[in-house]
Amino acid sequence: MEKLDFIPNDLVSLKDYERYAKQIMDLNSLAYINSGAADEVTFRKNEEAFQEIYLETNSLEEVKNLDIKIELFKEIYDNPIFLAPVAYQKLVDINGEISTVQASNVMNCCMCVSSFSSCSLEEISKNATSPLWFQLYIQPDMNINLELIKKAEKLGFKALVITIDAPINGIRNVEQRYGFSLPKEISAVNIKNPFQLLNDYENISDIAKKLPTWKEIEFIKNNSSLPVVLKGINSVAYAKKALELGIDGIIVSNHGGRTLDSLAPSIKVLPKIAKEINKKIPIIFDGGIKRGTDIIKAIALGADAVMIGRPIMYGLATAGALGVAHTLKILKEELQISMIFTGCENIEKIKEIKLSNLQY
Repeated sequence: MEKLDFIPNDLVSLKDYERYAKQIMDLNSLAYINSGAADEVTFRKNEEAFQEIYLETNSLEEVKNLDIKIELFKEIYDNPIFLAPVAYQKLVDINGEISTVQASNVMNCCMCVSSFSSCSLEEISKNATSPLWFQLYIQPDMNINLELIKKAEKLGFKALVITIDAPINGIRNVEQRYGFSLPKEISAVNIKNPFQLLNDYENISDIAKKLPTWKEIEFIKNNSSLPVVLKGINSVAYAKKALELGIDGIIVSNHGGRTLDSLAPSIKVLPKIAKEINKKIPIIFDGGIKRGTDIIKAIALGADAVMIGRPIMYGLATAGALGVAHTLKILKEELQISMIFTGCENIEKIKEIKLSNLQY
């Protein structure tokens, strides 16, 4: 099946995009994108956990001035749907991240660019009219990290996201069974030989000596002019530590179930973390968003915004920039319609929703 240049009638949800993408992607790319760690328990539960949370209708409330704008770090964002950092987007589209940022521009969404992007930060920035954030995997050589951070600052990126839950690759058996490898023409063009790509598990003790700690987080925080956001917070203890270090925001995430299997679904830990943060800093939610109702649930449980990762790649694989833009359009419309049914005129109203049948 070939990539689409139009939107067929049966492509109306993110699940539909996943179905189409799996018919279009080659098996090598599919092994990388549509897989989780080990037995993929966390990978599956991220999405399934949303089905245990229920909403109530409040359809007679005043919603004439429906507004989905949010404010983060003194910046106004058109909506709370952010594009998560996803590496190597040229695996599914010849233009990779350039197609994604073009879609982000059309839908006026914020795109978080992976430090393992297959297009340069300069190229992506040049093509962007919508806001950009930069995601960093900390490298053992701090000079490399600082060089990337300064470049992002110079190019006008709005925030620095440091991923802390993937210091090395998780053991992804699906990739191992297939023998996944990056095609020769695709690489992390912004970092030469990224440390996180090492799969030398036989020498894991030597690798462990080079892994970042809170000391490196604190150093980077003190050497960047951008708001620093930690991605991969999935415990109250780490949320508390982030507050103590003066971190500007957190992303509640388990890396899409791709690092350590048996982590709790992100949506299950979100309320506890939100209670600890107590609105002191913004919380972004990542993990399992497939519907506008999922966004409602995440915000009602304490998030200020959400990120989507795999759905971006499914849209990109199916129809390039058109597919990503349509994916975002679907989510925005579902969010707005869900707000009408739940009686929420704006994002702040969603935070007042009391959800039923929750099991923590």
